[in-house]
Amino acid sequence: MTDAPQIRPAAGAAYSRILGVGGYRPVRVIPNTEVLTWIDSSDEWIRTRSGITERRWAGPEETVAEMSVQAAGKAIAQAGIDPAQIGAVVVATVTHLKQTPAIATEIALRLGCPTAPAFDISAACAGFGYGLNLADGMIRGGSAEYVLVIGVERLSDLTDKSDRSTAFIFGDGAGAAIVGPSDTPGIGKVIWGSDATQKDVISQTEAWDTAFALDGAVNGAGDDTKWPALRMDGQPVFRWAVWEMAKVAQQALDAAGVTADQLGAFIPHQANMRITDAMIKALKLPESVPVARDIAETGNTSAASIPLAMERMLESGEAKSGDLALIIGFGAGLVYAAAVVTLP
Repeated sequence: MTDAPQIRPAAGAAYSRILGVGGYRPVRVIPNTEVLTWIDSSDEWIRTRSGITERRWAGPEETVAEMSVQAAGKAIAQAGIDPAQIGAVVVATVTHLKQTPAIATEIALRLGCPTAPAFDISAACAGFGYGLNLADGMIRGGSAEYVLVIGVERLSDLTDKSDRSTAFIFGDGAGAAIVGPSDTPGIGKVIWGSDATQKDVISQTEAWDTAFALDGAVNGAGDDTKWPALRMDGQPVFRWAVWEMAKVAQQALDAAGVTADQLGAFIPHQANMRITDAMIKALKLPESVPVARDIAETGNTSAASIPLAMERMLESGEAKSGDLALIIGFGAGLVYAAAVVTLP
């Protein structure tokens, strides 16, 4: 009896890290004063409730693909690699409105890596963290040397301007990161998961098939079609984010063997300034640790918010290359992902 042949194991890098980051912010600025023409509110109410003073909304030419290509180009340049070296393209988005093909394939073609595996993931505001975890596994598992992770959203397409609870929250943009091999750990264990019992507290108002059926009904009656939009039950989301996500953030610190006072930056998903402040308090984060507050000028950009905030902190000098940063994303699903990373 002969021994069965053995499969040769894949050989990957010992560790991975973020080698470059880039972002794209649409040209059009929507200040709170413009939002107040849509809803009955006040600038003070919006600032107090969310911390937002303005947000960016994409124009017709600023598509999901175009914003992604612009952000990815900056990340590739910072990483110092050739696009042809990219071994996979992972795009986190909930606003690519074509079911198939994945927008990642168009992005890969335009960037110059058309044969790389390319796929989209739908993990809402935790999408960048999910993508980072996948990239880390690919690099250490040997299936790719360099992975492009993009978080991109055109949430203006799914914003109901008459909804007082959400009309002021969302913005558009793209953030990208190149993840590659490293001799030292650059991405800590990603603590990810979901609380599916609360899957409906943030959701799209109608599925597309329902929307299409309604479209025929209302247009036949001579009425205007109402585009599907995002709805959010704010209080349950706020409580969950404040109480549960601080625990997840602490788990990410513990898994990385890092304490809060050793961080060079805290980069949470830009959901709400009050949530950020509550997490800072729960983590006992020292005042010396800079905190991303990109939401003030960018709004909530879902999967794009962490890489956009990371880029801004590095460009402004608030955080430095080589610093340790705690990142955490959380949103519709309800899903979450947190990790300690070394900044590029």
